[in-house]
Amino acid sequence: MAKGSQLSQLKSALSHAGITGNNSQNGKKRKRSAPQEKEKEKRAAKLDEIQRKLNPFDLKVTKLKHDVGGRKLKGVTGKPAQSKTAGIEQRKKTLLKEYEERHRTGGIIDRRFGENDPTMSLEERMLERFTKERQRASKGVAFNLEDEDELTHYGQSLSKLDDFDDIGLEEEDEDDETGRINEDIVKHTHFGGFDDDEDEDNGEPARKKSKAEVMAEVIAKSKGHKIRRQMEKEEGENVRHELDQAFDSLRSLLYAPDPSATGSNSTPLGAPGPSLSVATPETALVATEKTANYDQAVRELAFDKRAKPKDRTKTEEELAVEEKEALEQAEKRRRKRMLGLEDSDSENEGRSKKRQRGGDDLEDDFNDEELGWNGLGTGLEGDHSGEEESDDDGTGDSGESAQGADEDDSEEGGDHEDQDNEELVRTSQKRSLSSQKGKGKELPFTFPCPSSHEELLEIVDTINDHDVPTVIQRIRTFYHTSLAADNKFKLQGLIGVLIDHILYISSPPKPSFSVVSSLFPHLAALTKAYPIQSAEHFNRKLVLMHKNLKRGLSQGALRPEAKTWPGSAELTILRIIGSLWPTSDMNHAVVTPTRILMGAYLGLARVRSLSDITSGLFLCTIFLQYEQLSQRFVPEAVNCLVNSVLHLAPSKYQDASQLPGSFPSPDFRSTHCHHLTLDAKMAKGLKIQQPDLSDLLTTQDHDATSKLNLLALSLDLLGRYANISKGLEAFVEVFDPINQILQNLKLEKFEDDLRARATSTKEIIERLLKFTRQSRRPLMLQAHKAIPIPSYVPKFDSTSSSYLKHQDPDKERNEASKLRNEYKKERKGAIRELRKDARFLAGVQQAQQKEKDKGYSERMKRVFGSLESERAEEKAMEREKAKEKKRAGRK
Repeated sequence: MAKGSQLSQLKSALSHAGITGNNSQNGKKRKRSAPQEKEKEKRAAKLDEIQRKLNPFDLKVTKLKHDVGGRKLKGVTGKPAQSKTAGIEQRKKTLLKEYEERHRTGGIIDRRFGENDPTMSLEERMLERFTKERQRASKGVAFNLEDEDELTHYGQSLSKLDDFDDIGLEEEDEDDETGRINEDIVKHTHFGGFDDDEDEDNGEPARKKSKAEVMAEVIAKSKGHKIRRQMEKEEGENVRHELDQAFDSLRSLLYAPDPSATGSNSTPLGAPGPSLSVATPETALVATEKTANYDQAVRELAFDKRAKPKDRTKTEEELAVEEKEALEQAEKRRRKRMLGLEDSDSENEGRSKKRQRGGDDLEDDFNDEELGWNGLGTGLEGDHSGEEESDDDGTGDSGESAQGADEDDSEEGGDHEDQDNEELVRTSQKRSLSSQKGKGKELPFTFPCPSSHEELLEIVDTINDHDVPTVIQRIRTFYHTSLAADNKFKLQGLIGVLIDHILYISSPPKPSFSVVSSLFPHLAALTKAYPIQSAEHFNRKLVLMHKNLKRGLSQGALRPEAKTWPGSAELTILRIIGSLWPTSDMNHAVVTPTRILMGAYLGLARVRSLSDITSGLFLCTIFLQYEQLSQRFVPEAVNCLVNSVLHLAPSKYQDASQLPGSFPSPDFRSTHCHHLTLDAKMAKGLKIQQPDLSDLLTTQDHDATSKLNLLALSLDLLGRYANISKGLEAFVEVFDPINQILQNLKLEKFEDDLRARATSTKEIIERLLKFTRQSRRPLMLQAHKAIPIPSYVPKFDSTSSSYLKHQDPDKERNEASKLRNEYKKERKGAIRELRKDARFLAGVQQAQQKEKDKGYSERMKRVFGSLESERAEEKAMEREKAKEKKRAGRK
C-alpha cells in the first residue's frame, strides 16, 4: 500500500482494485450492462479488504506462546469492531424492543403464516395461507349441517325438500308410465326384503349403505331433534301460561279490600261485597281476558314505590345529639319534679310509655328500662332510687356496691317500697363513714365541663363516689366534640382534671382505688381521642414528681421526713401510664421519662421502713408489667428485690462485705433497718396472703404478717425477673450471686409455704443458670490455615503434560472440577453480557434524554423568539406613538 495520508492510501487502493478510475477505451463510451451478482460480491469483498487494510485495529491477533505448525486454533484472530457492531444490532432487535414495550400491558400478536419470516415472498405467504385455510376447512365438512355450503342430491338442494319419503325413487322419463315403482325398491322393501338376513346368515357381507341413505338418516335425526326442541318449547310455554293464570288469581286476593277496615269505603254487613274465595282457573282466565293484562300488571309493579328501612343505623354525630337531648329532657323533668310543676299522673304516664322498636334492636327480650337514659344512668327518681344504685351506668362498680348487691339478693321477698328504703339506708350508712355527702339527693343529668380540679370538686361535693363515673360520662356526652367547636378544647382540659382527681382520691389517708378503676375507662377514651394533649398532662406530672424526688434527696435520703419514695398517688399514676401507653417502644414521649423516673426511685432512694420496701416492690411490679413484652433488663429492680429479701429474711451474712456479687446494699444490717427482719417465732402459724398496699403505705406500725407477705412477694418477683432475663448475655454473672444468697437464707424455722416459695424460686434460677451455661461457648482464636514448614527440596513432576497434570485420578472429582470451571466461565460471560446490556440501555436513555432536551430547547427558542418579536413590534409601536406625539406638540 502506498505511503502518505489516509486519503491518498484510500485513493490508491481503490484505483489498484479497479473500483475507481477511467475505464473507457479509445474515448468511446461503452454500453453498460446490468451488474451481475458475482460482480457485486467481488466488489464488496474488495471494499472489505481495503477497509481492513486501512484500519489495522479492526483485526486482533492473540500471540501464541508455543506456535505449532499446521495446527488450527479458534479465537487466535478476532474482529472486535465487527463483533461490537453485530452485538449492538442484535440488541437493537431484541433488548431495545423489550425496553420500549416494558410499560405495555397488552397487544396483538401477529400469528399469520409467514408474516415474521423475512425469507418468504408475498406470493409464497399468500399461497401458504390459502393452503392452510383449505386444509382447515376440509376437516369434518362432509357431514356438517351448519356449514355455509349448500348440500345437493342429484342436482337438487336438500334444504328445499320437506319430505324424504320419496328418497330412493329414481326419476323416470316423460315417456315412461307414471306410478311405476323401481325394481330395487320392490326387491329390498317389498317381498324380497326378507332375504337380507338369510344372505347374511349364508356368510355374505352386509350391503354398504349408499351416500343418499346415510344422508337421509342424518337429516332424519336432525329433524327429529328439531321437533323434540319445539315440543319442549311448547311445554314450557304452557307451564308459563298456567303460572300467569295462577298469578292473576293471586292478584285478585292481594288487591282485595280489607274486610276489617272501617269508614265510608267499608262494606256494610249483609251488603254484597268482593268475594275472598280463591278463584278457579276458568274464572281467573275469563277475568284476565276482560279486565287485566299481564304486561300492564308487570309494568305497574315495576313502578311501585320500594320499601324503605324502618330505622337506619345512625351516625356518631346523630347519636351524640340524641344523647344530649335526652340529658336535657331528663334534667328538665328533674327540675320540674323538684319545683312541683309536674303531675304525678303525667309523670307516670310518660314513664310507662315505651319507645318503638327499631332495626338496631338485637334481641326480642330487649328492655328499655334496663339502660336508663341511653346508658347514662337513670338518676334518683323517687320510687326508682333503688334501681339507680345498680351498675346501669356502665362504668363498673366497686367492692362495696357488689357487696350491697349480694345483700339485696339475700334480703329479697319483701315489699318493693321497703326494699328501696332499705337500699337508701344502706347507701347513707356507707357514705356516713366519710362525709355524709349525697344523702337522699337526686343526681342531676347535666353538668358544666370543669376546667380545673377545684371546679370538679365543687360538682362532686354532694355526690357519692360511685356516682362520679356517671357524672364524667354525662359530661363527655353533653360536651361531645361534634356538638360544638369549643367542646374539643373542653374535653382536652378534662384530661388534666381527671388526672388531678385520680391523684386526689388515691392520696392518703383513705385512698379509694375502686373509684380510680371506674374512672380509668373515661381517661383511656379521652387519651385515645387526644393523645398529644394527654401526653403533655402526664409529662407535667412526671416533672413535678422528679422535682419532689430531688428535693427529698437534698434534704437527706435517710431522714424520716424526706419524701424519696413514691406514695400511693404517685404509684397509681405510674400504673395508669403503663396501661394507657405502649411500654415496649424503644423511645416514647411518656413511657421513657416514666422508666427513668422509676429507675431513679429504685436506685437513689434509701430503705428506712417497711413502707419504703412496699413502695419499692410495687415499683418492681410496675417495671415487670412494662418489660413483659420487650423483656429489657432492669438492674435497679433486681437490686431492689435482692435487698428486700436480705432485709426481711434472716441469713448467714453479717454485713454487706460478705455478700456475693456486686449488689449495692448500703442499708444492709444498719441500725435503722434492723427492725425489718422477720422473726420466726412471730411468723409461726401465719399464712401468706396478698399484701394490702393502702394499709402498708399509710401506716407505720407493721406486724409480722406484713413482713411475711412482702418477703413472699419479693421471692416471687425474683423468679419472674429471672424468667424474662434468661436471654441476657450476663445472666450467669447477675443471677449466680442471687442463687447463692437464696441458698444461705435461714428459713428452716418458718412455715412450709414460705420455704416452698423460696425453694421454687431457687429451682427456677438454678434451671435457667444450667441452660445458660450449656448454651455458652468458650472464646477461641480465629481459625487460620496452618503455615507450612518451608522446604528447599526441588519438586519433580512425573509428566510434562499440562493436561495430565491437572487431571484428577478420581473421576467424580474430575467431573465436579469441570462443572465448576464451566460454571465460572458461563458466569463471567453472563456478567459481561449484562454489563454490555446495561451500557447499551444507558446509551439509549442518554439519546432519549438528548432528544427531549433538544425538543425542549427548540420549543423554548420558538417561544422566546415569538416573545422577542412581539416585544420588538410593541417597541416599534411605542416609538411611532412617541413620534406622533412629538409631531402633534410641534404643531
